[in-house]
Amino acid sequence: MKRIAIATDHAGFKLKATIKAHLISKGYYVTDYGTDSDEPVDYPDFIRPAAESVANGENDLGIVMGGSGNGEAIVANKVKGIRCAVCWNVESARLAKEHNNANVISIGARMITEGEGIKIVDTWLSAEFQGGRHQQRIEKIEG
Repeated sequence: MKRIAIATDHAGFKLKATIKAHLISKGYYVTDYGTDSDEPVDYPDFIRPAAESVANGENDLGIVMGGSGNGEAIVANKVKGIRCAVCWNVESARLAKEHNNANVISIGARMITEGEGIKIVDTWLSAEFQGGRHQQRIEKIEG
């Protein structure tokens, strides 16, 4: 089963707990990089270690969360080898995997419901990278 890193700032800690429990119930191995309260924190302190764990092979995939998900995606994408997509619905999650082979997704906890968050994660995890013309684009990104 895949190993998944999960991390958030204070805005996403409730959604993180829901998604973490869901993933564990489906048999995934989940490494939680925090945070675990609504006390304000600096999201790079949690997101970067999670992204680095995916880049170095400690985890296969990553899910990061915050208020909008934008800052978290920016941090994750600063790590070489990470392709993090902000996902706001199931279609964006499906395309993140099919076209971009995203190995990390970022979710804005203030933008969606917990149920939508679970559907986004499930869609991304079940989607398959399509390769072909998309692979050559990834190669240009990785440069």
